[in-house]
Amino acid sequence: MAEVIAPDVAGHKKPPLLAQLRVDLAPFPFRVALTWRIALLCALVVGTAMMYGTFEAAISCYLVIFLSKPDAVVNIGTGIGLIVVVTIVVALMIWVINLVIVSPLVLMLAMALASFVFLYIGAASQLGEMGGIVGLVIAFVLSLVYMAPLGDAVSIALRYAWYMVAMPMAWMVVFNLAVGLSPVRLLKGTLLRRLATAADAISSGAPARHAELAELMRADNGALLQQAASVRVLNLVPRNPAQQVASDVRAGYRLMLAASALPEDTPPARRTALVDAIRAAAAALEAEHMPAMPTMEPANPAERELIAALAVLAGAPEPEVVAAPKPPFFFPDALTNPDYQRFALKTTAAAMICYLIYTGLDWQGIHTAMITCYVAALGTTGETVHKLGLRIVGCLIGATLGMGSVLFVIPQLESIGGLMALVFVCMLIAAWVSTGPERIAYGGVQIGLAFLLTVIQGFSPGTSLDSGWDRIVGILLGNVVVYLIFTHLWPMPIEKAARAHLKAALDGLSRLAALAPERRAGAVPDVALVENEVGKAEEALALLPFEPRAIRPTPETTAKLRAAGEEIAALGRDIYLSREALPGAAARLASLAARIDGGTGDAGVPQTDAPGTIGRRLDRLQRAVTS
Repeated sequence: MAEVIAPDVAGHKKPPLLAQLRVDLAPFPFRVALTWRIALLCALVVGTAMMYGTFEAAISCYLVIFLSKPDAVVNIGTGIGLIVVVTIVVALMIWVINLVIVSPLVLMLAMALASFVFLYIGAASQLGEMGGIVGLVIAFVLSLVYMAPLGDAVSIALRYAWYMVAMPMAWMVVFNLAVGLSPVRLLKGTLLRRLATAADAISSGAPARHAELAELMRADNGALLQQAASVRVLNLVPRNPAQQVASDVRAGYRLMLAASALPEDTPPARRTALVDAIRAAAAALEAEHMPAMPTMEPANPAERELIAALAVLAGAPEPEVVAAPKPPFFFPDALTNPDYQRFALKTTAAAMICYLIYTGLDWQGIHTAMITCYVAALGTTGETVHKLGLRIVGCLIGATLGMGSVLFVIPQLESIGGLMALVFVCMLIAAWVSTGPERIAYGGVQIGLAFLLTVIQGFSPGTSLDSGWDRIVGILLGNVVVYLIFTHLWPMPIEKAARAHLKAALDGLSRLAALAPERRAGAVPDVALVENEVGKAEEALALLPFEPRAIRPTPETTAKLRAAGEEIAALGRDIYLSREALPGAAARLASLAARIDGGTGDAGVPQTDAPGTIGRRLDRLQRAVTS
């Protein structure tokens, strides 16, 4: 068969800000379902906190909105896991508090040390944001010690902290057991969306430049495979259908990949036939029927893979799966990369500065400043500044909702049920934004947090604007402190993060090229990882305008990184579709992966006899990486 040259995916122009915002706020499958579930769960948490006097109900709800995912199984696991971790931490804190209560200085040093340790572990491992949450809980517990009566300091501080985390997580477990979204339902919805988008892309005549298809291809396919694994492990469906679920996830991605590689000069009648076959398969799946086996003969490698994917959806056996390597719990550079320690140190420093400010001023009302530091800190400086902007806008929106509620709604409330209804309605707004893309999600989290901090004051709904204003001032103070520290102390450039993602993509591409040609059809996990890492690199580079000019790369370097990402993505499709041997390609890609961080020239990069398009792309990629 003739070789298919996959068109470049360059040229996806970013829409204007307002147009992008409309896209980000538009509904998509399961957004409504997830939004009302988060809002209702927050209302239940607030109601429980009011009835039983749980401290800092706003932080409890923040954990719900921040940690909630679409998949009920993931939410149940997160809830149980966090309850276990916090229970262990709180038990250990009994011993720690008895040691540090001797003086405020020792107490603050213990806060800083515990914060640093857990932030570092979270940054350097798969623990991620959980490390920051544990660090926040410990710091918060210790900050309460001198607020409580001396004899009860330990028991009160620890009890409050445990309730603050365990109660909302227990609600999250119970709620998701009752009305959570099934992973089977979510996976089916994702598969149908993939098929519909692939059909639309082919109909457009330029599938390689179809923005929605590119976005779906760069989503995290590994997370969907984990969902499919949970379906099998938990016996949510019988064994054979469970195996078909995982096959369908891979087949859906394989179909999108093939659709994106279809030549733009494909005859209209051929495009129509392919679209009809995809839509017929989608209609059968939606009706809970097995799709018919495709009978079309492929005209090129892209059609070959598309038809093969439809056959798998129809029940044909899939190729032997070539799994991508599982990442270890601790990252390989956990002990050698100083960025993890610096992140933990910067976040801890910001939190301790805020603690000293509100303690020194005896202004406990702005204690939200310290909490904000743990919420606001992110890896790169540009990402942190971007999220700070989202949080400030979200804070102002949430504060407006909260103060309006204090003035006009809360005086009319007569029961906890009325307060729960108010929380539900306002949290619908916050949850709708937080369930959107990463571009806006943190803004939704901040809307909810600012609203709740304004409305929930102590163990009752707020009736004073002073308390609400104090909490908003605390949030803004925390944002300012984080901004100053993260932009002036060891600023982490976006370029470094983008290069790390491109290196991971090149590693995956090297593994793909090293496979025997007949095994590449089963390497969907690796080619999906390549697309995902390139997407992350592009998202990082999109945040360059938020980065201080002193650490921002030159326009030439930025252009080369973007070009490298485009070539890597196109190479992923070309190599996956190729059924020819690629001598030397894997070694060349591995060498480029090793050089992507430094860009020290092309001496020593092995050459390859890869055919046609792949060889030319490798040459262009090498120039982008090493020049």
